[in-house]
Amino acid sequence: MEIAELYKLFLQHPVVTTDTRHCPEGSIFFALRGATFDGNTFALQALESGCALAVVDNPELPADSRLIQVPDVLETLQQLAAYHRQQLRTPIVQITGTNGKTTTKELTAAVLAKKYNVLFTQGNFNNHIGVPLTLLRLTPAHNMAVIETGANHPGEIAQLTALVQPDCGLITNVGMAHIEGFGSFEGVVRTKSELYDYLRTQPDAFVFLHGDNEHLVPRAEGLKADLYGSVGKGYRVEGEVEACNPALCLRFRADGGEWHRVQTHLIGAYNLTNVLAAISVGTHFGVTPEQAAEAIAAYIPTNNRSELVRTAHNELIVDAYNANPTSMKAALDNFALIPHPHKMLVLGEMRELGLESAAAHRAVAEQAASLHADEVWLPWAKSSSHTQPVLAGFPMSKPLKMRCRAVAAPSNHWCSSRVRMARNFTVCPSSSDSFREDSIDCDYS
Repeated sequence: MEIAELYKLFLQHPVVTTDTRHCPEGSIFFALRGATFDGNTFALQALESGCALAVVDNPELPADSRLIQVPDVLETLQQLAAYHRQQLRTPIVQITGTNGKTTTKELTAAVLAKKYNVLFTQGNFNNHIGVPLTLLRLTPAHNMAVIETGANHPGEIAQLTALVQPDCGLITNVGMAHIEGFGSFEGVVRTKSELYDYLRTQPDAFVFLHGDNEHLVPRAEGLKADLYGSVGKGYRVEGEVEACNPALCLRFRADGGEWHRVQTHLIGAYNLTNVLAAISVGTHFGVTPEQAAEAIAAYIPTNNRSELVRTAHNELIVDAYNANPTSMKAALDNFALIPHPHKMLVLGEMRELGLESAAAHRAVAEQAASLHADEVWLPWAKSSSHTQPVLAGFPMSKPLKMRCRAVAAPSNHWCSSRVRMARNFTVCPSSSDSFREDSIDCDYS
């Protein structure tokens, strides 16, 4: 079936699902394949559960007028999403980067929502499946969209950008993540910059650029840019940290206007650039500084990123969704600035670092030991074969404790959790103030 024909059916049934546990009445089921599953085997079940149609790529399925045979379901999903985006010329801001892209996406959507009906990426739907699913949620009622894209290998941002077809773009930063997939730090920079490469081909495209980023500024050469960053450099949006104890308090101004002070709910001075990025987008699209300040102040993180959780006995900084050397250093730098007599660190393994893994983990261990926390927990040190050598001969003035499973925080401690593993530590507010291990769905950065 041609995409144009499938699109006519989509207009009649404008809800798409890939999960038989969620089959809204009259929706279209896309039978995706994975390493351990084949959605084709659940196509008939999806129809019985409420779906009107099912897109499949197994010709051996029994004849049924509700089954739409295509060569490849995933490619068809992506093509349909791109076709839909072409029909709805809604202005789209595409966001990518090594760190901070989800927080920046959330903040940007909150700021734009002061003036627009905004579609934005839910959760971490930022990959080759999540992006098309997000685009297919776009309706004529939306007059702005914010789409997050992630990658763990070269060419992936280019592929996703071709689907999104953004009007403008924002790269939060570039750092040491997924080095195993990218090959090198330069590979990370090149891949993230694929967003810039696309925008250069569009006559009216532009970028939101962190003017202080030495890696991104040269890559954006020749592009129209709204700059944001440090105070006193002539950027359209400028700002600085006023306090971080532990939540970030900042001041900013746009277009050389009056200063605005914002007390956020975000933990970490490193979130300053994320906030300024969101304000920069809002400023460009006509959101007033007062509206932007209100949106930023009201935003409360709930996704294991930069969260402050208070229990009966402890205050927990939960930054546990993902980790790489760049984000780990920033989190530890920030934790060091928090004045509290009792501190504890729970730090997880950083994966997909290839040959850089041992050196990167040792650097984290060294930095953690230098903070003079009461306790430092490294669950990976005993359980991961490629990180066992990290602590060999490591001189420590403080005991560096190593556990592989659940960790209970002593009472009256500030506790920082930055854990990214195939299994993930998350804070579980309870009477025991414990951490628990939960699985995560996506490890794209």
